[in-house]
Amino acid sequence: MADDDYNEMDMGYEDEPPDPEIDEGVEDDPDKDKDNDEENPDPLETEDKDEQEPVERPRKTSKYMTKYERARILGTRALQISMNAPVMVELEGETDPLEIAMKELRERKIPFTIRRYLPDGSYEDWGVDELIVEDSWKRQVGGD
Repeated sequence: MADDDYNEMDMGYEDEPPDPEIDEGVEDDPDKDKDNDEENPDPLETEDKDEQEPVERPRKTSKYMTKYERARILGTRALQISMNAPVMVELEGETDPLEIAMKELRERKIPFTIRRYLPDGSYEDWGVDELIVEDSWKRQVGGD
């Protein structure tokens, strides 16, 4: 009974858009392509525009790393180290990924860039090696 109700003509879904019709007999004008080639002899080079180096302007933000940036850098780097990322410093028996990340930060070997967004929508990029890191944990523990 269900086989009798089957309509072989309707093979698609009701919500499908109709297939676009192919225009037969439409031909490209070969002379039109020649005109375009003469006007624009070079192809568009969009990759070069993206790779332009930003102009170095005087920076507006502080040269000190905030405690939030420090926490995120250490956490992210410790996660990478725990997942077998290459370590950038010589190990002296350290096995804890967070301790290794702290040692990398002290030696300015973490290969990260911090992007600080400004209120006008622009941003500044700072390398971790450019920022001054204040080790507040040393003062609490009583270190140097």
